[in-house]
Amino acid sequence: MDLRGYLNRIGFTGPYDKPDLDTLRTIHKLHVMTIPFENLSIHCGEKNTTDLNIIYDKIVKSNRGGWCCENNLLFSWVLKEMGYKYTTLGSKVFNKFQNDFYPVDSHLINMVEIDGKPYITDVSYGVSCQLWYPLEMISGKDQPQPPGVFRLLNDGMTWVLEKTSRKQVVKDKAYAHSSLIDRRLTKKMYCFPLTPRDKEHFVETLDCLQTSPDSRFVLKSICSLQTPNGFRALIGWTYSEITYNPEEDCDMVDMKEILDCEIEAVLKEKFNVMLVNKFTPKNKKANYCM
Repeated sequence: MDLRGYLNRIGFTGPYDKPDLDTLRTIHKLHVMTIPFENLSIHCGEKNTTDLNIIYDKIVKSNRGGWCCENNLLFSWVLKEMGYKYTTLGSKVFNKFQNDFYPVDSHLINMVEIDGKPYITDVSYGVSCQLWYPLEMISGKDQPQPPGVFRLLNDGMTWVLEKTSRKQVVKDKAYAHSSLIDRRLTKKMYCFPLTPRDKEHFVETLDCLQTSPDSRFVLKSICSLQTPNGFRALIGWTYSEITYNPEEDCDMVDMKEILDCEIEAVLKEKFNVMLVNKFTPKNKKANYCM
């Protein structure tokens, strides 16, 4: 594993011997603009792992993306190599159907301390809730970013991350009622305590998420990537391009269906992803939206 290989992968060309906030903001944004949030391995007969060497080879050498425990675990290694003081945390994702957080930690994030101030980094949530930059850990502070306004709340024991979005406006009315459209303007994303976690903490849950027939990651194949003015996503056979339009307080959503014979080209041209094993798209009903 080579730090320079990762920095080349995300297109970072600056000095990396000073672990400051500017550098952290830069590599955070470059990561989400270059490396997709995706679960395609599950739908290619492959298994996701917490083995850093395998993750590095997949993301850096094979130009793939990954889900949170791949991207954020790799990012924790990058933080270490660059000299940042960090702590890996586990978070519980919010279930909008149950109006509560899932009972187990399924989302890995990192807390970074710079000049005595803590920040949350998360390079692998995907779609419209993807952070472009680290968040200051200040309870109740609105922190605007291109995807919307993020906000951390603290009750003394647990932190909650929520986001206020803009209305999603669908160009093609045939998709106006798509379950992939997120109609919530303010939504909870996940909650977390400040208990340090190692990668073994997530192994059992991650095995469940990639094997359980009820898991949204089993029910849907997902690939999303941030762009300079929004993001793009391929969920099953539905390809979407979202353009952020803060001037008019809305996001424009352009959706279309992709044929099986077009999937490979779309993954290559829109996400720079080339798969080795046979990929079977899936888009069954699940708790997932953009």
